[in-house]
Amino acid sequence: MQMPGRDLPYPAFCCFNHRTPPCSRAGRVPFCRCTHPMGRVTSKRCERGGHMANGAQNASGTPAPAASHSGGHVVSARATTIGLMAILLWSFMAGTVRIVSENFGATLGSALIYTVGGILLLMFRRPAPIREFPKKYLIIGGLLFVFYESSISLSLGLASTDASSVEVSLVNYLWPTMMVLLSASVSHRKHAVVKVLPGAIVATAGVVLAVGGNSGLDWHAAVQHIAANPLPYALAFVGALAWSVYAVFTPAMSHGVDGTSLFFPCVAVALWIIHFASGQGWPAEPPSLVAWLFVLIAAAAIGGGYACWGYGILHGSMERLAIASYATPVLSTGASAVLLGLALSLPFWCGALLVAVGSVLNYLVSARK
Repeated sequence: MQMPGRDLPYPAFCCFNHRTPPCSRAGRVPFCRCTHPMGRVTSKRCERGGHMANGAQNASGTPAPAASHSGGHVVSARATTIGLMAILLWSFMAGTVRIVSENFGATLGSALIYTVGGILLLMFRRPAPIREFPKKYLIIGGLLFVFYESSISLSLGLASTDASSVEVSLVNYLWPTMMVLLSASVSHRKHAVVKVLPGAIVATAGVVLAVGGNSGLDWHAAVQHIAANPLPYALAFVGALAWSVYAVFTPAMSHGVDGTSLFFPCVAVALWIIHFASGQGWPAEPPSLVAWLFVLIAAAAIGGGYACWGYGILHGSMERLAIASYATPVLSTGASAVLLGLALSLPFWCGALLVAVGSVLNYLVSARK
């Protein structure tokens, strides 16, 4: 059966999502032609998303209702909600990783967490066949994902003191701000970056106050630490930039195919290489059963978080997820305090309030389209 060509009078609507390959399996009725450069004919329903193609007709012959769009793709409220679940899961990341690192060491603990997390993702969220991944997404997205995770692990491992670890974490927590600014810059709305800047500044100040204030951050000492050992801070900054670029730009390359379950085991391989290269071996005393349990908990929280985030940025509202991501360091600090039995200071609560105010400001800007 010959596929209809470009000259047939089908309306040029995109099926479900510019990022999703048009459906063209045999037996499907072509209703519209996607504007994607591949130029294939789409079917009545998008096979990946299960959504009626824009411009298609339903069973009764009436046009299907148009879906809301954001950033060039159809936005799913359900996908946005799933993406928000990642922020809740990631809030347990710092505390559980700290407990694992105390029992296994920093490099071995990270390698074990990502190995178990990769296995869980392959079991419960099996990736699509390699042939379905666009090469551009597979290479660029995979490199950015692996680089971010490796750089964060290395930066924390290279931090010489506990105070330096807090400072490096603060540099890493610049990624929500970078993501908001990048998302605004590609939104094609007039003066979008300028409009989100006040909220971004307020929320970032809140993150610094919440995380740094609760940990007794000394700014004078921080400057000295950066001057004496700049590498971990540089790695954390470049890693934060890489993650924000991954979240904002790679979904457009993916054509709706999520590579999280494929990229995660690659991170585990990179972390094992880092562990063996560092010369650190197995702990002198065998870790307890509780320590292994925290490996599983950390792996489930981190792996589940990335799975939810990957789905959210592909099919949900990138702007809403970027704004909500400001809560990640605040929730992470709060959860760590609970897990490690630490008190939450007044600066933490003041910082949390600033994060909330900054997020609301950016939300109001994004809602005013």
